[in-house]
Amino acid sequence: MKKIYILVITLIHIATVTAQDRFGQIQNLIPRNKEGINQFDVKKDSVKFKGLSVDLGAAFALQFQGVKSFNDHNYPADQYKLNNLENNFNLPNANMTIGAQLFDGVRVNLDIYLASRHHNETWVKGGYLQIDKLDFIEKDFLSDFMQYATIKIGQMENNYGDAHFRRSDNGNALMNPFIGNNIMDAFITEMGAEIYYIRSGFVSMIGVTNSKMNQNVKEIVPAPTTPAAPDQNTTISPTILAKIGYDKQLDADLRVRLTGSLYHTANSSGNLYSSDRAGSRFTGVMTHAASSFDQDNNPATPPISIADNFDPASNQTTGRFNPAFGNWATSFMINPFVKYKGLEFFATLEFASGGDKKGNDEKRTTNQYEADLVYRFGSSENFFIGGKYNTVSGKLSNADSKKVSVNRFEGSAGWFMTKNILAKVGYINQTYKDYSQFNANGTPNDFFGGKFNGVLFEAVITF
Repeated sequence: MKKIYILVITLIHIATVTAQDRFGQIQNLIPRNKEGINQFDVKKDSVKFKGLSVDLGAAFALQFQGVKSFNDHNYPADQYKLNNLENNFNLPNANMTIGAQLFDGVRVNLDIYLASRHHNETWVKGGYLQIDKLDFIEKDFLSDFMQYATIKIGQMENNYGDAHFRRSDNGNALMNPFIGNNIMDAFITEMGAEIYYIRSGFVSMIGVTNSKMNQNVKEIVPAPTTPAAPDQNTTISPTILAKIGYDKQLDADLRVRLTGSLYHTANSSGNLYSSDRAGSRFTGVMTHAASSFDQDNNPATPPISIADNFDPASNQTTGRFNPAFGNWATSFMINPFVKYKGLEFFATLEFASGGDKKGNDEKRTTNQYEADLVYRFGSSENFFIGGKYNTVSGKLSNADSKKVSVNRFEGSAGWFMTKNILAKVGYINQTYKDYSQFNANGTPNDFFGGKFNGVLFEAVITF
């Protein structure tokens, strides 16, 4: 009997050692915990290849929302009103990451949304193959080049700008020192490839995608031509991505980074500013209840039926701004980042333009400016406080006489209970300026003199 015990213990020990060799030995992986904060683009490390190894991770986020919406309309409640919002929990968010080290310098990654505002069920965000060495062709093949280069191929989170590295991605909210993302939130997942070359502080990337989030091979048949929409797309052009910059740890206390990025498509399919299907953190803000609106109280004109638009799944981008360009789009983003000891400054200067609307290539422009200041303190910078100001302005259509603008202030404080657990509290105040009183169909415009403000709490767990 004693021999059997010894044999069992020996087998368990061997299995454990083997499992450790085959699990978590992943090269060039940006940590999903606190150590991954302010790590942009891609990285190189010295993790040794020990054969096929599996990577498994997850991220969970839960918010308690205490936010109220207001606007300048003053009608009887049975004719029109914004939805009253309770102080309560939002739908929890959950992500999963599955990956594997397939060869020395070659790994694969798959990202999954387990629960989100737009999809309560599980669905795939995207995945990619990352190549940091070409040894699978021949040992040390182009090694002088590949020690600084990385190739990514797949349907993945495309690398436009630096702001998306500090945003909340559904359950993965650990890298964001605030609860909300930018008002005009640049995020898209399309099939493509990116090539990076990072050396001595110099940062560069060039990429191309097929401009489609939902892959298919069906012929594009545009809607019938009209005088207002004479030139609708009959094809979809590739999207070009590019980034260039400088990122250097100048001494033990000071790091400086400055990058400029480009996104351009001549004939668009997706929309860079409405492609985050997971949804925003501000559930139900600036939405209206169902009602029957009678603007002129004239019996000869029947009331207009207004449907409730609160639904978190179908109206998942509440609190954001979408310029809704048509046919073509070009965006430039500049991101400065400075970290001195515990003090961080990050900013976004974004200049976006595109076709006025589907079938009309006339240029329309929207600009976004964002700046935030975060101070991290404690023995391991496990506490932080921060403030962020974000403004967006542009015409919704070239026919409009005025630009509209959306302005937001957000304050935040956080505590890393461990490297994998974060608790955040934030105050949000967002205002809408120069929106028309009525929509084109005669119903009240929710954003007319609009604003929302309040407090949110968020708990985040990642591993």
